[in-house]
Amino acid sequence: MAPETAVNIQVQREVKELSLLFAISQTLDRSIDLRDVVASVLELMASHMGMMRGTITLLNRDTGEILIEAAHGLSAQQRQRGRYRLGEGVTGQVVQSGRPMVVEHISNEPQFLDRTGARSKMEKKDISFICVPIKLGNEVLGALSADRLFANSVNLAEDVRLMSIIANMIAQALQLRREVLEEQERLRAENMRLQESLKDRFHPANIIGRSKAMLAVYDLIAQVCQGGTTVLIRGESGTGKELVAHAIHYNSLRASKPFIKVNCAALPESVIESELFGHEKGSFTGALQQRKGRFELAHGGTIFLDEVGDLSPATQVKLLRVLQEREFERVGGSETIKSDVRVIAATNRDLEKLLQAGIFRHDLYYRLNVFPIHVPPLRERGSDILLLANHFSEKFSRANNKTIRRISTPAIDMLMSYHWPGNVRELENYIERAVILSSDEVIHGHHLPPTLQTAEASGTVHQGTLASTLENLERELIAEALKNSRGNRASASRALGISERLMGLRVTKYGIDPKRFRTKK
Repeated sequence: MAPETAVNIQVQREVKELSLLFAISQTLDRSIDLRDVVASVLELMASHMGMMRGTITLLNRDTGEILIEAAHGLSAQQRQRGRYRLGEGVTGQVVQSGRPMVVEHISNEPQFLDRTGARSKMEKKDISFICVPIKLGNEVLGALSADRLFANSVNLAEDVRLMSIIANMIAQALQLRREVLEEQERLRAENMRLQESLKDRFHPANIIGRSKAMLAVYDLIAQVCQGGTTVLIRGESGTGKELVAHAIHYNSLRASKPFIKVNCAALPESVIESELFGHEKGSFTGALQQRKGRFELAHGGTIFLDEVGDLSPATQVKLLRVLQEREFERVGGSETIKSDVRVIAATNRDLEKLLQAGIFRHDLYYRLNVFPIHVPPLRERGSDILLLANHFSEKFSRANNKTIRRISTPAIDMLMSYHWPGNVRELENYIERAVILSSDEVIHGHHLPPTLQTAEASGTVHQGTLASTLENLERELIAEALKNSRGNRASASRALGISERLMGLRVTKYGIDPKRFRTKK
């Protein structure tokens, strides 16, 4: 061969090789997830190198197995069968040793196991197998292998060199993927840590509960506490609205300033204006000296208007002015006093119904309802019942110099099955009672009030059938009606809404004597 021809062939080979490597580089850059692109890498190798089949196998460090991640020229079943252990077969030896292996004729190599079963007996005579490790430093991640037809003109050493370069590119892509996954995991862990930190930071220390409903309340408290926005806390009686108000104030920038509470329902209408805004000396009978009102005492801090739905229309007008203008006058005074006070209101009443009835002012409602927070009833916080019960048992144990070590299972069942119309306040009262009654460091079911008792715990499980129970009830109703009518069957039948004939049949059936209900003269 002429020197010029040899040079041209070498140049063409190098150009083809560079073209392949560039195309593989672009393919690997398309996605961080190697699974999206490795099949395309093998397709490029097949078209540029004359590769009949090719595989990329990766080592699973947890199981010690070497599995096919991607393949060219293999069916899904053949890929599934291509599984190796370290040191097993040519692929297993390459991964174990970290050195490439070349088999010129796979039919003559006993270490070539052909686990996939993809090569026919006739093919094996003419197939060469090349396998190179995919390495990062000294760590072997897997192997890149290829089948190609054996020919004297084929330089297998050149194929080993080229495939080693490709394997190194795959290793770099795997390393990048590993770094991205590690960074994602780090960010996920950091995000979870921050969420837990924020949850702890904004979990009010004075409120017990980890239910989903209460977590939503904590989130609202965290959002509103730092500002000066007016808050309206709504919920049934006994749910802990005042505790939410405390949490907002003591997590705010006003925490060092006064927190003044006003129960609007407890103050008579004749004195509530004086209580809220103060009065001047001599402004009314009994006003012997000047007195500051709650708004003035709360200057710079927070005023908590509990049961705000019970305010009279006249007081609503005066409160509206404070909310709008941030100023007021004492009763009997003319001096305008500026008010730097955050208002938190609470109510268990349906304000929307009060609006429709004309009892509550629309403009005051909109001033108060800037940032509403709904405190869920205890029946919607099932997972919090035991937390609260444990908290109250510890609290009242200390208060009564007693030790309560546990709550019995029957007592727990009673607590969990009750509907709690009085909410947390009712639970607190019941636990206090149970702590006082306990004599063996355990809260038992019989320490709880009769309203919580179940039929099983109290030994009152009904034993009769439905028919017998209905008959007993019918007998009692007829006897009661006859008693009320002083034995007059006609009057008793009308009271029960049945005919006199039916009354007579029932009286006979149950052996009731109407005469015994007649008044004796």
